[in-house]
Amino acid sequence: MNRRDWTRDELIVAFNLYCRIPFGRIHKSNPNIINIAESLKRTPSAVAMKMVNFASLDPTHRKRHVKGLRHASKNDRKIWEEFNQNWEALALESQKILYQLGYIPETEKTIEDEIFQNIYKTELTRNVKVRLVQRFFRDTVLASYDFTCAMCRLAIPQMLNASHIIPWSKNKSRRIDPRNGISLCVLHDRAFDRGLITVDKNYSVIISKILKSKRKCQMFEIAFKEMSGKKIKMPERFLPDQNALEYHRQKIFLS
Repeated sequence: MNRRDWTRDELIVAFNLYCRIPFGRIHKSNPNIINIAESLKRTPSAVAMKMVNFASLDPTHRKRHVKGLRHASKNDRKIWEEFNQNWEALALESQKILYQLGYIPETEKTIEDEIFQNIYKTELTRNVKVRLVQRFFRDTVLASYDFTCAMCRLAIPQMLNASHIIPWSKNKSRRIDPRNGISLCVLHDRAFDRGLITVDKNYSVIISKILKSKRKCQMFEIAFKEMSGKKIKMPERFLPDQNALEYHRQKIFLS
């Protein structure tokens, strides 16, 4: 049998899945990979191998000395570069292709009807576009941290948020960039958003003097004091961008 070349749409779908599935779960037995492989008329092994090829291009994996496969193609590199140059556009494009293939992740069931009402007709409404790319951002950031809070290590997905380092409203080009995100539980997400905590250049937690000045309680001791100075859980991919962290320390953090 002749080997079939990967099309652009197939590569975009594979990269989408690479972003949204924790690295340790990228294998031929993963149900999500099996489902999309069937839609692409490829084997689960082929899809998983393509995802690992993308991993071989990821700087974070290289720092961890995870080399993956050494067969990333010129087109693989091109897709990697396209995503990294325009996360929002490629996130939307890949999400639309997934829906056209009939693949709907469980996390997106709530917007399924609205998507299908529009995907084959006219251009998607702005509301649907925003929700699609926001879902991509959330899934990608949380998967990078293996669905764990980077600060307290809480591993309950329903209690986690993909926190923007540079706020959504402040930099359009960084809105969907996973390097502008950190997986945080709802408590630390709120404190990070309000500038009560931040992360230094060594990826350690800093607590605001304002927070330290408040009346202490057991929750403060556990949730904040114990976190102070400790290094956050490092993601498997898409390491938080140092420029974004610097912005948060300078513009958001209430030192």
